[in-house]
Amino acid sequence: MANAFSRRLYFVFLVCVWDAVYGKIRYSIPEEMERGAFVGNIAEDLGLSIRDMTVRNFRLVSDDGVQLLKVNMGNGILVVNERIDREILCGRTSSCSVSQDITVENPLEMHRIDVEILDVNDNSPCFAKTTYSLQVSEFTAAGALFPLESAHDPDVGTNTVSAYQISTNNHFGLKTHSRSDGSIVVEVVLESPLDREKQSTFGLTLTAIDGGIPHRSGTAEIIITVLDGNDNAPVFDHQIYRVDVMENAPKGSLVITINATDLDEGRNGEVKYFLTSHVSQSVQDLFTLDPVTGQITVQASLDYEEKHVYELEVQAVDNGTPALVGRAEILVGLIDINDNAPELKITSVASEIREDAAFGTGVAIISVMDRDSGENGQVNCQAPPNTPFKLQKSLNNKYMLVISGKLDRETTPLYNICISAWDAGSPRLSTNRTILISISDINDNAPRFAQPSYNVFLMENNTPGALIFAVTAFDPDLNKNSKVSYFLLERSAQERSVSGDVTVNAETGRIYALRSFDYEVRKNFEIKIQAQDDGSPRLSSIAIVNIIILDQNDNIPAIVSPSIDNSSTAMEVVPKSAAPGYVVTKVIATDSDSGQNARLSYQFMETTDRSIFSVGFTSGEIRTTRRFRDRDLLTQRLVVLVKDNGQPTLSSTIAILVSVLTNVTENVSERKIIPRKPELFSDLNLLLVITLGSTTCIFLLIIFLLIALKCKQDRDAYSYTSPICCFSRRNSPDTFNRRSVPEATSNYPDTAHTLPIRESYNYTVSLSPESSKSDFLFLKPYHPTLPYDDFNGREIGK
Repeated sequence: MANAFSRRLYFVFLVCVWDAVYGKIRYSIPEEMERGAFVGNIAEDLGLSIRDMTVRNFRLVSDDGVQLLKVNMGNGILVVNERIDREILCGRTSSCSVSQDITVENPLEMHRIDVEILDVNDNSPCFAKTTYSLQVSEFTAAGALFPLESAHDPDVGTNTVSAYQISTNNHFGLKTHSRSDGSIVVEVVLESPLDREKQSTFGLTLTAIDGGIPHRSGTAEIIITVLDGNDNAPVFDHQIYRVDVMENAPKGSLVITINATDLDEGRNGEVKYFLTSHVSQSVQDLFTLDPVTGQITVQASLDYEEKHVYELEVQAVDNGTPALVGRAEILVGLIDINDNAPELKITSVASEIREDAAFGTGVAIISVMDRDSGENGQVNCQAPPNTPFKLQKSLNNKYMLVISGKLDRETTPLYNICISAWDAGSPRLSTNRTILISISDINDNAPRFAQPSYNVFLMENNTPGALIFAVTAFDPDLNKNSKVSYFLLERSAQERSVSGDVTVNAETGRIYALRSFDYEVRKNFEIKIQAQDDGSPRLSSIAIVNIIILDQNDNIPAIVSPSIDNSSTAMEVVPKSAAPGYVVTKVIATDSDSGQNARLSYQFMETTDRSIFSVGFTSGEIRTTRRFRDRDLLTQRLVVLVKDNGQPTLSSTIAILVSVLTNVTENVSERKIIPRKPELFSDLNLLLVITLGSTTCIFLLIIFLLIALKCKQDRDAYSYTSPICCFSRRNSPDTFNRRSVPEATSNYPDTAHTLPIRESYNYTVSLSPESSKSDFLFLKPYHPTLPYDDFNGREIGK
């Protein structure tokens, strides 16, 4: 029957109220409901779909961690999770409710649910004892009151004790009155005088009835004994005493001193003080009453936050027979002090936030509470400055930590946000809580090379597939956002493609040569390397690598003059009358290498007679060092070694047969320069030949004019048929006067020395047609380690 009644009462009291001002949802349910019983459709009341509850991470958070209610995520119904006993949950408080927070994310929202627990009349009133004894003097006047212990009913409201009844009799009745806490005090009242001789005892039944439907009741037996004698009860100075005490009053502190007087004399006027049975044991543990002096002192620690006012009912009992009692009420109020620091409760913390989160994005919900009252309970809350976070007040005593600045994981990947709360009391009390927030990475950084361009030096004739260089790009992002791949960018259509020259490893950035390079073909080239991360969107950067090919001594000197026809030996003709210093020929060689690898030197490797000829170490000119003698062979074989200055040294040789002719009448200087290999000429070489020839002609013309002028002045002049030479002979036809003719000079373009033109023999410069080209090719960096030679082919200083 009780269960049927509870179900009926449930449908009567079930209420759902949406409070638009405070953002709360209120429900009312009776206590003792079965587990899984319906409370309300929370999804419908919040306007959420079942899918929204799952996607937005719908959560039900209890303030004390006890989950009395839960939400069915399948239908959005709020149901009872555990059996709720209102008396255990709230005691005798008039209002009882369970509060829980609802949080949903994306965006972050918070709602408050208050479920009021309605009392059900499931407890009957009961007395502390089954039998009470009273002693009443026969002299007691009608109207005398005798207090009884009230019945206890753990229910509240109308379900608690509402009335008392006593069994029918002729002398005693009941008188009740309500206390400030709503409880009812019951007293036995003497309605008519007693006569001990007629009746000395009375057995009465006291019944306590609650106001529930249906009514519940409890009974106790009252045994009244009629006594003779003491007919004046003690009387207190005040019927109600009021006093205030600091909640931090130490043990033993005096609260108040009460006093009662009795008009009787002797033992009947002696008064002692006691706390009545209406004072609960918990209050008796806090305060103690001296039965003789009437002093009430503090016995244990007081707490304003637990209870503001304590009601103590005292009685003064005389020593008469029967003893008479006087009653008074003491109201002890506690004065609050600032003894509780603010409490911070952090819920719905987003432990990881993207670094591109928008301003105002919620991070955590913070509840602030201070158990003190007044200024002592006024709390301020603050997030630390100089951080990209701030607090926004949400509901009452609720704050939301939101993003207020730009986040950068690469600068600060982790934040320890210290939330501070302090009250307005004196002294001020504060509390700190730390929230750990991790910043998740986004791809906001492109890979960066150590430098925008690189110069790489590569020796020619490298092995295909050899490692040339390695580039490295750094990306401060994380995981796939920092994984860098390397690519070789193709050049524009107007430039030469390098895709067949080199390749780059996509993972390591190592650059490998795909083929062997030749310095003589290609001196340098440029490639572009792109570093690209694996993020979304992909970011990249470019570095330029300038690959410079270094020369290697891989080309032997090529002899271009004198030319070799069909045989392997060059032929040269020298008159037997040639004077020392006569230029037989000039060996001209070229080297495709550069620098020291192309700096050539000349020396004899083999000669028929080493005393007749010398070769210029750097010029390659072969000259006579003395006059020919009759015993000298008319055919001289010279093998000239031409070597470069590289490491290792490479060389070439040429064999020259020199024929010595006697009685040669033609001037050697009149030999024609006949090009033997026209393909060696170029436009530039032709221009140089013309320039050199013109300069030589002008120079020879000047010498001719000077010699002609001198010959005209000399009376014994003897001139040869040569158009450019005049000699003067005095005493002997075989003896020439060398002082009579000015000494002319001639400069060769391949040597730094000036060669004198001797009086005894003059000649024109006879060069091979390739000499101008060779001279041009010799315009290379000067190497000081190679010594210059004089016109005799000997090194200077030797």
